[in-house]
Amino acid sequence: MENRLLEQFNNVISFEWLKEEVNESFDPLKPRELFELVYHTLNNISTRCIWIKLNQDFKEGSKAILYSQNKTFTSIESSDNDISIFKFYNEEEGGSKLNSSLLPLIQARKKKFNSKDKDIKTQLLKIILVERKVDECANLVMLKEINRKIYFAIGDARESAAVVPIFMEAEGSNLVQLALNKWMATAQNLPPEETFPENKVPGLLKNLMQIKKWMLNLVSTHLDKE
Repeated sequence: MENRLLEQFNNVISFEWLKEEVNESFDPLKPRELFELVYHTLNNISTRCIWIKLNQDFKEGSKAILYSQNKTFTSIESSDNDISIFKFYNEEEGGSKLNSSLLPLIQARKKKFNSKDKDIKTQLLKIILVERKVDECANLVMLKEINRKIYFAIGDARESAAVVPIFMEAEGSNLVQLALNKWMATAQNLPPEETFPENKVPGLLKNLMQIKKWMLNLVSTHLDKE
């Protein structure tokens, strides 16, 4: 389906809108670790991931584009040595203050993540992966994609979450899994090549946003622990 926000970003916004940029080196983290931390830190309940491409090991060429309800766009881009974050906005007062707020938070989380033991690091990365898969599913619904794609996106999120102890043992995880199972079954029983039904879209998006809010809190709580 047509991704109008992405087309708008590629053809107009990335060239014409005001832009802020910050850069953060990978060291001492691996590219995947920093990319996921940046994605999570820039993400929130009102943010939509409209495009993502991840190369091997999250290195050169890996990129995500996020759109916020306050009508700003954010691009996360990996190079060989660092990650660049670009914020695009169309009014002076819309400036994101990347340097004064978001970059210090990313740097603080980078240090805390680096100090954690290997198992906790692995689990946090896996939960952020689920966070991204929920975002992917929501974007597919917004783009009015077919039932087959939505079914597999929900299934990916469910299966990815099922192997993470921090996720499965957290309060509320059973409700998250029940919701994912419910919508996976719904999508499975619909004609696979037809568009997801309009009358079911509000219910699915509401549940996905509830799940996303729960996950954002879960990751941040464990990530920000000393």
